[in-house]
Amino acid sequence: MRHRQNPEQLNPVSLLRRLFGPPEPDPREALRPLYNQIVAQARQPHWYLEGAVPDTVNGRFEMVSALLALVLIRLEDEPAQAQAMAYLTEIFVDDMDAQLREFGVGDMVVGKRIGKLLGAFGGRLGAYREALADSAAADMLADALRRNLYADATPSDAQLDHVATELRRLCAVLKPVQAADLASGAAKW
Repeated sequence: MRHRQNPEQLNPVSLLRRLFGPPEPDPREALRPLYNQIVAQARQPHWYLEGAVPDTVNGRFEMVSALLALVLIRLEDEPAQAQAMAYLTEIFVDDMDAQLREFGVGDMVVGKRIGKLLGAFGGRLGAYREALADSAAADMLADALRRNLYADATPSDAQLDHVATELRRLCAVLKPVQAADLASGAAKW
């Protein structure tokens, strides 16, 4: 059986254009405004002041993870957004990779750490999805936040309630937003 070649592969002009022409735009960049919104939300002082989220590298990672989880949970409602969800997760991974390198983590270790972070994020996404799906499951969300967001810190009930209430509020704000508007970064939340 003969392998059919794509006529585009045989065209020398097309080959030269691919080799020396401008690079194809990165489709993930369309999700950059949304990712920037997530990071901006995670930097809001109330999380760290009223909510007592530890203002550390881990605490900030956990806050970005929690808000990214809210956005992914919202986008899951629409199967057409599956690619956007994948791209958004890739942007998150690239950002975490860059942050680790900035802190001086060597090339040999970065991949392993990213793998662990991504695995941890998957667990958090599942925990937040389950806890936020049932508005009556306040204890479930509180447990997920204590375990993930606070880790070694012990928040007061008021601090924990602040974070849980704000996450539920943001979840409610995101629910009616058109997924395409959210993915493009056009929605303000």
